[in-house]
Amino acid sequence: MSSSAQVIVLNGGSSSGKSGVARCLQAVLPEAWLAIGVDTLIDVMPARLRLGSEGIGFAGDGEVSVGAEFRLLEDAWMNGVAAMVRAGARVIVDDVFLGGTESRRRWEKALDGLDVVWVGVRCDAAVAAGRELARGDRVAGMAEAQAELVHRGMSYDVEVDTAKAEAVECAKVIAARVGNVQGRGGSSFGAQEPPP
Repeated sequence: MSSSAQVIVLNGGSSSGKSGVARCLQAVLPEAWLAIGVDTLIDVMPARLRLGSEGIGFAGDGEVSVGAEFRLLEDAWMNGVAAMVRAGARVIVDDVFLGGTESRRRWEKALDGLDVVWVGVRCDAAVAAGRELARGDRVAGMAEAQAELVHRGMSYDVEVDTAKAEAVECAKVIAARVGNVQGRGGSSFGAQEPPP
């Protein structure tokens, strides 16, 4: 069965399991989907933007700061992703909404007119911190700091919790929702209630 969705936006904190869910979505969805993550954007930026105040900075306690030059490039990246979708690609976006609802508004602007499924990828802070430690390639404290922060004030079409279900199970729940983007009911699987 072909889906009407063109974009799936996964929002979750660092080490919440978004990349694994994205890979599983690529396997379970009938159409070909590209998986694009904000980490790729950061990796292709000049090194000076990963260290300075104008780019993206990572404090020792896991706090992330974002400067004006990063935002400029991020806006171009978002519009580039939207252009790929308008050209016929289906895209899974793996992002971390550090700016909360403002981050989502920026994506909504770029993706205006496209069929989007918004997904909250939740993970208990302690579980995410354990994954972060095991990975060894992240600033300690980032996962715990972001676990709830990125979901504040957010509403989703579907939520999954990777601390309670394997990535493939989460992907199947999302895939079931992808075929019906019109009725914004908000299914959930292993989801926690959003914070007040």
